[in-house]
Amino acid sequence: MGDAAHEAKHPFLVALGERVRSLRARRGITRKALAAAADVSERHLANLEYGVGNASILILLQVARALQCPLAELLGDVTTSSPEWLMLRELLDGRDEATLRRARIAVGELLGTGGANAARSPRVALIGLRGAGKSTLGRRLADDLDFPFVELSRQIEQFAGCTIHEIQSLYGQNAYRRYERRALEEAIQIYPEAVLATPGGVVSDPATFNLLLRHCTTVWLYADPQDHMKRVVAQGDTRPMGGSRASKEAMDDLKSILAGRAAFYSKAEFKLDTSAQPLEETFVALRRLVREALGMAV
Repeated sequence: MGDAAHEAKHPFLVALGERVRSLRARRGITRKALAAAADVSERHLANLEYGVGNASILILLQVARALQCPLAELLGDVTTSSPEWLMLRELLDGRDEATLRRARIAVGELLGTGGANAARSPRVALIGLRGAGKSTLGRRLADDLDFPFVELSRQIEQFAGCTIHEIQSLYGQNAYRRYERRALEEAIQIYPEAVLATPGGVVSDPATFNLLLRHCTTVWLYADPQDHMKRVVAQGDTRPMGGSRASKEAMDDLKSILAGRAAFYSKAEFKLDTSAQPLEETFVALRRLVREALGMAV
């Protein structure tokens, strides 16, 4: 095959083909045997290995199964990039959430990035979906503790020089996540003691969420979906539940978002139901929870 043809190949397809050849070699399987096991033609497999053409996802799935490896390994997932990564992933595969959490904390201790024995930070971060009460309760908590109150959304807007809606509309989610990470990093550097109200989607980026868990005492404020919706509508903003769309569709979106994020929100050290009682009683419960966690007088 000539140089011009090789240069025309997409780099991703070339790398994909190299991984297939490498895995086949590691398994000691001939191309003919792999083609038969994957139920694809030998010519199709050869094209895949040399980065020619665009193999369908179903073909890749068949090849992955024949090689007895996850599809992610063919696609270049970082956790398949070295023997140590692969062995670590194998150790963790199939473990329950409690075991995975203990492993994450142990790794944090090993790497010096925080763990079970780390001192609890007086930098308190409230997490949860919009309408959970982060701003309302956060301001009162900061006043009670005599800590600064930091609303991370406002910090993001200051960095960007425009509103969050404009960031997402003009520059996209990736740019927004970069501003979010930068705002959190600065807040951690500037405020050794603070109450942070975080955006609802802060759990969407694992690196940012790890940073938050590492440097803050975290409290998940949660509410019934109906309360979330009522509070957000009262604020005059239905983001991210669909703006002016029909209420049933917006509620369905809200429930979907809650379901998708709940497993991440639950990684917080503490949680508090803000629908269970009126505002004053909820604040008293939050105040007690945080003061006890920080070893302060209640």
